[in-house]
Amino acid sequence: MRILPLLIGGVLGLAAGAASAFFAAGMIGSGASVGDQIDVNGWKSDWTIGSTSANPWTRARIARHGLLALTKEEAVYFTTNMDSDGNRLSEDCTYEVSGGDMPGQWWSITLYDAQSYLPLNKDNALSFDQTKAASSGAEDAWSFTVAATDPETGNWVSSQAGGDFDMTLRIYRPTPDLIADPEGVLPTPGVKRLACGGDA
Repeated sequence: MRILPLLIGGVLGLAAGAASAFFAAGMIGSGASVGDQIDVNGWKSDWTIGSTSANPWTRARIARHGLLALTKEEAVYFTTNMDSDGNRLSEDCTYEVSGGDMPGQWWSITLYDAQSYLPLNKDNALSFDQTKAASSGAEDAWSFTVAATDPETGNWVSSQAGGDFDMTLRIYRPTPDLIADPEGVLPTPGVKRLACGGDA
């Protein structure tokens, strides 16, 4: 008579484990996010990415989406899916992203769709980085526009086919101060919504 409860418990346990694994890997719903350990003004990260201390859900998410996960001494990743007012980032809106010097050797910001893939468009404008900031003469006070169509002037990152998207800031060879105190050291980029749909 004890076999039946054990059997039911085993089946339920397997089902719960499988469901959590599929969710973490992004195969059910949007999946668990990578990088909720650290939150600096909505830019989230997780220092365990790329290390042996990453939990199984983080590893599943990284493996599923093919993220090149370096250790925090090599690169740190901060992701946001909200503008500075807390609204979900959307292809239907236009944004201005701005910032300054980053505490590391080199940095980039890349736009990904809701499935954490590069949007399928041919704009060849899915990221902005330190090199582009320097070439535009504004390495210390850069900005770029995020929009589904080219604004024709200024720096541009395309959100075409991005749907509800997010952006990932990568800082390579971060300074020891950033690793020790990300909340106190990271000058988070501002993400200002300029217009949505038919807004002026």
